[in-house]
Amino acid sequence: MAGLRGTPYRFPASDLAEEAELNRAAWARPLPLRCHDIAPRVAPFLHGALGEHGKPCVTWFGPTPQVIVTEPHLCRDVMSNKFGHFEKPRFPELSKLVAKGVSYHEGEKWAKHRRILNPAFQLQKLKCMLPAFSECSEEMVSRWMESIGSDGSYEVDCWPELKSLTGDVISRTAFGSSYLEGRRIFELQTEQIERAMKCFQKIAIPGYMSLPTANNRRMHQINKEIESILMSIIGKRMQRMKEGESTKNDLLGILLDSNTRCLEDNGQSSQGLTIKDVVEECKLFYFAGMETTSVLLTRAMLLLCMHPEWQDRAREEIIGIFGKQKPEYEGLSRLKIVTMILYEVLRLYPPFTELSRKTYKQMEIGGVTYPAGVIINLPVLFIHHDPEIWGSDVHEFKPERFAEGISKACKDPGAFLPFGSGPRICIGQNFALLEAKMAMCVILQRLELELAPAYTHAPHRIVSLHPMHGAQIKVRAI
Repeated sequence: MAGLRGTPYRFPASDLAEEAELNRAAWARPLPLRCHDIAPRVAPFLHGALGEHGKPCVTWFGPTPQVIVTEPHLCRDVMSNKFGHFEKPRFPELSKLVAKGVSYHEGEKWAKHRRILNPAFQLQKLKCMLPAFSECSEEMVSRWMESIGSDGSYEVDCWPELKSLTGDVISRTAFGSSYLEGRRIFELQTEQIERAMKCFQKIAIPGYMSLPTANNRRMHQINKEIESILMSIIGKRMQRMKEGESTKNDLLGILLDSNTRCLEDNGQSSQGLTIKDVVEECKLFYFAGMETTSVLLTRAMLLLCMHPEWQDRAREEIIGIFGKQKPEYEGLSRLKIVTMILYEVLRLYPPFTELSRKTYKQMEIGGVTYPAGVIINLPVLFIHHDPEIWGSDVHEFKPERFAEGISKACKDPGAFLPFGSGPRICIGQNFALLEAKMAMCVILQRLELELAPAYTHAPHRIVSLHPMHGAQIKVRAI
């Protein structure tokens, strides 16, 4: 990696100690309201490294070198696996306690899982899930409206509310009539994710996840309970399918049906998923589906409070298409302003602020030769906030930049990466965007939003981008 500047390796944890110290200092200071230049607060170490050493540069994740690549054309090469020499970095001990679904696998195993999962995320199947999106959103909004006080408003921290909404949606769309059992998984998975976040920076220390710490022991307990509930749900569903029950249009039913067809077509058990595989995919539905959409919706609500002119424009569009009727698919597909807003929220506040790959052979990227075992870090947040790509107004909330779609929003359409790109682009992106559109429609049809005095603008990242001190808003009935 001759010619690259960066931080020196320091035994044993290298940059992790400095990163933790800079995080503590940055996270102690909230940002001014409506300040969307969040990278120095969210990732101060990376911000400093890029500023001091230029792009690309080298940092260290424990003993592993990590190269920060921000040029969109190089990101495209890495994400497309153009040269066939990349894989996703694996943290097996942590992954097996959270989710080891399709996003974890490589090669033929990844291709098999993706092929069997694809039918569950086809548009026709997603349309069947819209009533669940609508019902969950309406229940939340009705609960808020019932809480409106004598002054005509209700102050609510919408972050836990929207996490609960997306968990409820996943429970219903994944398990249909078993969604109450699914809701228990949501509660456990929420705790598991919070505990995993505490471990994330420590997993660079070899053997850390095997230590009998209280946190590690509790994570193992949670994982056992989640897997037990899932095995029960899946076992009962498979038994009913054997007895002739028709396939249900929930994710589990579609997944089991697709898996059965794959086995029948190939006649080899190795071509299908095992029960353990199905359990892991269900765990991933929860982790990825709940995190991505709850972060997106929370930020969308906050940004519409900060920029009420866009809230008014979105509501006008929604009322113009649906009136006060339940949103349906054809109308959702015509929401131009709402879509622009969601894209701009994803640009400024991507739920997952970094993507990474690992070289497993010596290879060249952008004229630099890398040995095997190097992490290639694609810092989505920094790419989304690069003025050379997006213009001098890069830190402003301007949904109109997406008026002609993603391809015309900046100098390089490959610079918009909220769901990744290439063959491993997030399989659930259409699910997440449809769910977000439905929730926004139901909320804005019935409520006006404003920031509550208690809100502190403090975006905060460990695994995904959370509001550090909550997302307090006031709602008023229209």
